[in-house]
Amino acid sequence: MQKIGFSEAVEGIVATDNRYAPEAYCFLRDALDFTLKLRKKSTKDEAARHVSGQELTEGVRQFALKEFGPMALTVFEYWGIRKTDDMGEIVFNLINVGIFGKSEYDNIDDFKNGYDFHETFVKPFLPPEETAVPAKKTNTQTVEKLR
Repeated sequence: MQKIGFSEAVEGIVATDNRYAPEAYCFLRDALDFTLKLRKKSTKDEAARHVSGQELTEGVRQFALKEFGPMALTVFEYWGIRKTDDMGEIVFNLINVGIFGKSEYDNIDDFKNGYDFHETFVKPFLPPEETAVPAKKTNTQTVEKLR
């Protein structure tokens, strides 16, 4: 059996499951590479090639903010990604066609309820809340004198 390439695999997945744009699959692959590089820098362990669902969702968060900044949520919504559960669906679609591997401990539930997208991708870019300045009170005696 000949191994299919990434692009062919994504085309096949999207043909049967069109919930996510092909770009979402490419982004997840790039986010996995980004996460592996971060881990390699922090652990200095050359053999550490497996990433858990929680590690990947954190890597996606960091990579999306780096790549898209305040547009991250808009890009994700365009691709069909609205919560970390969607990341798990994409990853497991790639696992099912043999593009990604998994360990016996990996489970799609590892991606559930990872973080709130609005808090993660919108809130950091909102202007700081200004403290409300109370309106000046008018002195009723001064107003009376002006009449």
